[in-house]
Amino acid sequence: MNELFSVKDKVVVITGGSGVLGACIGEYLALEGAKVVLMGRRKDEGDKIVSEIAAKGGEAIFLTTDVMDTAKVEENCAEILAKYGKVDALLNAAGGNMPGATIAPTGNFFDLKVQEFERVLGLNLTGTVIPTQVFLKPMVEAGKGTIVNFSSMAAFRPMTRVCGYAAAKAGISNFTAFLANEVATKFTPAIRVNAIAPGFFLTNQNRALLTNPDGSLTERGADVIRQTPFKRFGKPEELCGTIQYLISDASTFVTGTVAVVDGGFNAFAM
Repeated sequence: MNELFSVKDKVVVITGGSGVLGACIGEYLALEGAKVVLMGRRKDEGDKIVSEIAAKGGEAIFLTTDVMDTAKVEENCAEILAKYGKVDALLNAAGGNMPGATIAPTGNFFDLKVQEFERVLGLNLTGTVIPTQVFLKPMVEAGKGTIVNFSSMAAFRPMTRVCGYAAAKAGISNFTAFLANEVATKFTPAIRVNAIAPGFFLTNQNRALLTNPDGSLTERGADVIRQTPFKRFGKPEELCGTIQYLISDASTFVTGTVAVVDGGFNAFAM
């Protein structure tokens, strides 16, 4: 049997694990044989996801965390190492947006609330750097590992409205390239750092922005579909194959890249 894409027995840590995308990826990897650690703020939701995974035969646990709190993330890491003895992969899926860091269609740049802009930068960018610092240490000690950050379509080109989120995700793509070089040259090329850039997937955070209560498209949702050659939103499970590729031995010569999963959105041209 070809084991090139195998994730069996890999310990995979997922921040933002109680979100729509993190939970879907976590379940998929668990059913592929990985030992999944979902981390997030919402314990009730996290425990529910873990129970659903267990009912299907997968192995997962949930740890409450705050990706902006180094001490808490270090506590999470210690608990994981005590249970499993290693960390093979880290998926930095935690992130989000805030109203004050966006600009409404009827507003302008002066309406931007700088404090919320800073909070969005922190959650998305610093909230990736902190877990990476913490979980990279056991990878360096083991001499191997993989990190996958979550970038966005907004990192490739400026989009209207999402000022703070776009700035943070552009930072994620840059940080990914920086860290890939840093760990390969100063530690080992057996630790790889990549990112995934999802196109438009309906989540709890963007559903109201892209669709109306009756399920029809908002103006912005229609603009997205118009610029997506596949003419639909992505399904969370459509991220799983790319994630599996990036954390498996199928990508041992791949680092510093941003893998786009977007139905063609980033390739669209008039």
